[in-house]
Amino acid sequence: MTDRPAISPSLSIVIPMYREQDNVAPMLARVHEGLAAYSGPWELICVDDGSQDDTGKRLIAEGEKYGAHVRVIRFARNHGQTTAMQAGIDAARGEVIATLDGDLQNDPADIPRMVEEMYARDLDLLAGYRANRQDAWLSRKLPSKLANKLIGKVTGVQIRDYGCSLKIYRSKVIKEVRLYGEMHRFIPVWAAMVTSPSRIGETAVSHNARQFGESKYGISRTFRVILDLLTVFFFLRFRSRPGHFFGSIGLLFGVLGSIGMTYLAVVKFILGESIGSRPMFLVSVLLLVFSIQFLTTGVLAEMLTRIFYQRQEGPLTITPDLPGGVLGWQHTLEVPVTQSGEVASHSG
Repeated sequence: MTDRPAISPSLSIVIPMYREQDNVAPMLARVHEGLAAYSGPWELICVDDGSQDDTGKRLIAEGEKYGAHVRVIRFARNHGQTTAMQAGIDAARGEVIATLDGDLQNDPADIPRMVEEMYARDLDLLAGYRANRQDAWLSRKLPSKLANKLIGKVTGVQIRDYGCSLKIYRSKVIKEVRLYGEMHRFIPVWAAMVTSPSRIGETAVSHNARQFGESKYGISRTFRVILDLLTVFFFLRFRSRPGHFFGSIGLLFGVLGSIGMTYLAVVKFILGESIGSRPMFLVSVLLLVFSIQFLTTGVLAEMLTRIFYQRQEGPLTITPDLPGGVLGWQHTLEVPVTQSGEVASHSG
């Protein structure tokens, strides 16, 4: 049976922005237009990822026009889209969290429908895919297709459009995921580590051509995806048992080195031949040394893993710039609010 709230759940919309000063005003206007009919309380969290232009200033100015439900987080320098998205997720207070890009290519009007669909299908994550993508084929569509196929094949989590930032999450699930590096592309994969892959779905969303500014990505991101994918593959297979990964390599090197040294021992002590100048002697010794190194690395990795799982990890510390210094919600219905200003839970 689906866990559907009596009214629309509290919603936090997270938008990381980097050098998007011309998109600030239309983006905030589009969000408010798209959420005008949303029946639950919602907030908008915009993260300025250390932009050198006026993105941060315009976010604060526009936020003051709309009210305290628009919250602005500013980084002193650029940390990347993943870190900006993580900061927004950490700051989010809603039962449901939506993420999208700040370039106006995603349509915020899709969000209410996606929230309803996520609850109707009893999902923890609903990812959008751009059915009619308005991007250049060589620089955007081709790298995206290559990356999507590669990621799906390696991870086993089949999503048609990993590159679409428009996604809806249950807060209790996405807050269990820690993002770093450039791992925002792999959110469905990381989410599959804390929830069942069967509770991850996708739906078609609108996609518009970029009107202002220029894309910060291109064909080069395909190579970055490959490097990130190696990390994801390691975590998927060996996150809780890294000793198996390093130990397997160490044992392989140890076996090969032992075979080489056994052969050389026969040559030396039975056949009476010199082995000091033979390349196999040096190779066998190196293989044994590598074996010891990998085995000890595996033991250390196992110890660190145990420590990691035993400690409590807190959220990323952030200092948001809030219009008026007050946390607020935008809503069209009267909903119960606690004395601390938090919206009471609506899940039934």
